[in-house]
Amino acid sequence: MSIINNINKVFDHRIRLGIMSVLMVNEYADFKMLKDLLKVTDGNLASHTKALECANYIKIQKQFIGRKPNTRYSTTKLGELEFKKHIDALEKLINTQ
Repeated sequence: MSIINNINKVFDHRIRLGIMSVLMVNEYADFKMLKDLLKVTDGNLASHTKALECANYIKIQKQFIGRKPNTRYSTTKLGELEFKKHIDALEKLINTQ
């Protein structure tokens, strides 16, 4: 099997790559944290988190803290596995000479 077969199209966009990178090193991240770290608009972040959720790579938990809504994101086991495979494939592709 070719290295390129493990490059996952879901992670092609820099924002999705950023979301997954943040979530891989944190137990969870809320909407504001992701927005601030990635420097994206609300709508942009919402559409990319939705795409990752539809692929079953992240979980979304909505709650209220006091009277304010709070949305938290975390990776699924599938998301972790697929992201690691994607990063490994990129590293192998870069190191292929």
